[in-house]
Amino acid sequence: MTRRDTWKGLLALSPLLVFLVVYLVSSLVAKDFYRVPLATAFLIASVYAFFITRVEGGLAGRLAAFSKGAGHPNVLLMIWIFVLAGAFAQTAKDIGAIDATVNLTLRLLPGKFLFTGLFLAACFISMAIGTSVGTVVALVPIAVGIATETGGSVPFYAALVVGGAFFGDNLSFISDTTIAATRTQGVSMRDKFRANIWLVAPAALIAAVIYTVHGFSAGVVPVAGDVDVFKLIPYLLVIILALCGIHVVVVLLSGIVANAVIGFAYGSYSWVGWMESAGTGIGGMAELIIVTLLAGGMMELIRLGGGFDFIIHALSQRIKGKRGAEFSIAGIVSLANLCTANNTIAIITSGDIARDITARYKLDPRKTASLLDTFSCFVQGIIPYGAQLLMTSGLAGVSAVSLMEYLYYPYLLGAFACLSILLRIPRKYS
Repeated sequence: MTRRDTWKGLLALSPLLVFLVVYLVSSLVAKDFYRVPLATAFLIASVYAFFITRVEGGLAGRLAAFSKGAGHPNVLLMIWIFVLAGAFAQTAKDIGAIDATVNLTLRLLPGKFLFTGLFLAACFISMAIGTSVGTVVALVPIAVGIATETGGSVPFYAALVVGGAFFGDNLSFISDTTIAATRTQGVSMRDKFRANIWLVAPAALIAAVIYTVHGFSAGVVPVAGDVDVFKLIPYLLVIILALCGIHVVVVLLSGIVANAVIGFAYGSYSWVGWMESAGTGIGGMAELIIVTLLAGGMMELIRLGGGFDFIIHALSQRIKGKRGAEFSIAGIVSLANLCTANNTIAIITSGDIARDITARYKLDPRKTASLLDTFSCFVQGIIPYGAQLLMTSGLAGVSAVSLMEYLYYPYLLGAFACLSILLRIPRKYS
């Protein structure tokens, strides 16, 4: 790689640095990391990316490229999910479905094991449905309701669900990340699962222990109110449909219809009242939608500028030995995830180069598939502009950044993934 190519690649990636600097410096000046809107920081970085990227057609070409990234099918799908999730969460709250589900949860889970129970429930549901977004939609409103009822920290409870959600996103046989990782490396899902469980299980076990210790030290004494079983139907319906493998869009639409039927039956609101409730929920997702559009457009400009190619080339040229090869694969997919804010796309983007490195350095493709999936989920689980943290912040009514200090499981997952490379674990696949 020539010096000119290096500078070109660094320049293409610089909008990410601008975003981080603007956000961090503004937060330090304000002395409040939760006060600065992500949307504004992304707007500044996007404008910068717009002017430094050279695209055929000049101004019109750059506008077209930015719009293409913002209008990518994956970006739009996230937006439709945000819209439906906002409508579902608000209408469920207004008919009392959240209160009923929270009261039932408080009755079933002992206070000392409340945190652990919620984390394991998120692990189980995400493993069964194979999607972290679906798990967040189903459980975050319940977790927030419990936090409000018990006087706990809303970001802590919400982050607890996010951690469990990534357990299944990383490990489930029907997760899109699992499918992408195994197909790009040409291995079976069963073999990838066997290699992956050695990384995931210790992280989940330690996270569960941490939550148990928190539960005993917090001394939470939940007081459950009355449970109206009919108002449990929307959330039970959402969870059951998700467990059956129904697409998250259909799941949310079904939940919204259930909320409407129960709301009309109980007289909770009129037709206009239901529309107002759904509209309020959709409006609450406005910032998340704007951030998603800006991020999608900016990432497309970075891609066109050669940022992704620079990352892949730079990391793949400095490999020494098997550990270096595995760390290069981890670095490529991690940086791709930072640039795309989508773990599945990151795996697909870096899958071919990972397969070449695997063949060249005689790595086990099962371990490579595991590393691709694990590191992409680790990064996706801690970036405040990823779909999962944005969705959680919208449903919980808190800043995405406020969740980051409580993301125990994603941090542990990243630590154990690095240890698996350094210590050659599991031996069978190393």
